[in-house]
Amino acid sequence: MILLIDAGNTRVKWRLVGADATSVHAEGACAHDEISLLGAQIESRLQAGSAPQARMVGIIGTNVAGAAVAERIAALACPWGLTPEWLTPQASCAGIINGYDNPAQLGADRWAALIGARQLHAGDCLVVSAGTATTVDLLSADGRFEGGLILPGVDLMQRALAGGTAQLPLADGRFALAPRCTADAIRSGCLQAQAGAVERMFRQIAARPAPLCLLTGGAAEAFAPLLDLPLRQVNNLVLLGLQAIVRSRH
Repeated sequence: MILLIDAGNTRVKWRLVGADATSVHAEGACAHDEISLLGAQIESRLQAGSAPQARMVGIIGTNVAGAAVAERIAALACPWGLTPEWLTPQASCAGIINGYDNPAQLGADRWAALIGARQLHAGDCLVVSAGTATTVDLLSADGRFEGGLILPGVDLMQRALAGGTAQLPLADGRFALAPRCTADAIRSGCLQAQAGAVERMFRQIAARPAPLCLLTGGAAEAFAPLLDLPLRQVNNLVLLGLQAIVRSRH
């Protein structure tokens, strides 16, 4: 078995796949402070699965959460005698060409998400990951990453307004086209900013054959209804990309 890890700023998502990464045996997510419990949970899944006594042979993942989270994941891997492999973006992988000026500087999670996107759509697409930050990346039909945006996510935008101003609160608001109270104005402004960035980037591929926006991430549901473009919401795009990377090695 191979354990795939997507360590984000808020949660760690994981997927357990067969050694050739063609089959999914289990998946889940946990908070950072629950990582120490993850090893036992995965071991129980191994024993309860269709292949009892299956052996863990590898761990590959992306980590944008920092060194402390990486150390916790390394600790849970010790009983299996494994060291996690953290993905480093390359010039090309699994049919995707990295168009960043310095390919290694592209975020590993963005790189994996682009590779995952190609498993779902063969044409031009806009790959949007909505989490603590929102990334908006262009992927051409011939597999070239053409560039993209990074902007604060919905909640981070709201916290920035509350922390950087004296008059604007951190309060729960609702979306409205023409808000008439401050809380709704903040919430609506942050959601419109997300949708606007996505729609402006989509214009760059809108005239190409069969363009599609692939939207993933925990905050995706917040602004997906505002998007006026061909859209598909997907779960765990980074894990799907990691799975494709493992398959490409066989």
